[in-house]
Amino acid sequence: MNVLIVKLTSMGDLVQALPALSDAKKAFPNITFDWAVDESFAEIPLWHPTVRRTLTTAHRRWRATLAQVWKRGELGQFVKDLRSSHYDVVIDAQTNWKSALVTRLARGRKHGPDRCSVSEWVAHLAYNKHHAISRDQLAIDRWRQLFAQALNYPLPSTPPDFGLSARQWPEAPFELPASPYLVFVQNASWPNKRWADEHWCQLIERAGEQGYEVLLPWGSAGEKAQAEQIAGAYGHCRVLPRLSLGEIAGVLVKSAGAVCVDTGLAHVAAALDVPTVTLYGATDPHLIAATGSRARHLQTRGFACTPCYKQRCDTGDYSGEIAQCMKTITAEEVWRALEVLQGGGQSGVAEPLIASDMFLNGR
Repeated sequence: MNVLIVKLTSMGDLVQALPALSDAKKAFPNITFDWAVDESFAEIPLWHPTVRRTLTTAHRRWRATLAQVWKRGELGQFVKDLRSSHYDVVIDAQTNWKSALVTRLARGRKHGPDRCSVSEWVAHLAYNKHHAISRDQLAIDRWRQLFAQALNYPLPSTPPDFGLSARQWPEAPFELPASPYLVFVQNASWPNKRWADEHWCQLIERAGEQGYEVLLPWGSAGEKAQAEQIAGAYGHCRVLPRLSLGEIAGVLVKSAGAVCVDTGLAHVAAALDVPTVTLYGATDPHLIAATGSRARHLQTRGFACTPCYKQRCDTGDYSGEIAQCMKTITAEEVWRALEVLQGGGQSGVAEPLIASDMFLNGR
């Protein structure tokens, strides 16, 4: 069976779809997948052993330079590649208008959520077969259900398998610390997801006291500058060079743990079974939590506006880029949560862990 997955972006969303491929592989050992994905994240689908090839879009870049893209023939070449194969099944696992358009152009019987279940209402018009998939659940469960219904196999009750355990990751192009190290992912696409720099500094100090080196990744010039500002005062903390996603995964898998805000690398770390603590304020971990056997999340409390799903913070008399709710999560609470995971804490998909409750309950 040959299946096309349409899921263009983003990093965390792509990682969340991987367990559905593992389920399908167990049901149909000879199944193979092609995957339509944005060029920025084209590495990720190929991490899974069932993915044969990727068909890369560049819709963000295309939108900004449409005239030049048309002249170069990039868009036409993508459509030609997309339609070069006839698929047994085409599954839209993003369900907005962009992914629905790609799905509609593909050749094969098209499956997706029904009109009550898609991310953007118009998307359901692209499908031949509709499935009722509740949006009020963890994204990983959502995609596992969609694949099971589209491909007609029983939905497994086993924990999610990301298909990454046997993968050999590329070596980092620099010497990793000889002592145990932690990876702190302080950058996020939304300013409102970030944790306060002073809290990161406190956590770096605590890590140094416990004998850990700290590594800070980044994805843009602005994020690099932020990381350098945080790391500047600490000899045991350094900013990583620019790395591919696979190289960052190789750094993560050898680490003693990771602390992340809600960003794509949190999902990568959790999927690799690295002890991972993820901090949530503007977004809802009930729907998009980084998931793995050694993953926990800390959720803010005391703000009725959370989760707000806004890129800026507007609460009370404050309006700006510093999320006020994220200040309620302290460095000490984060460190204790990380210690629980490193010591073999509860496994599986953890329930939301409210930051201020962790001390009250002695956790």
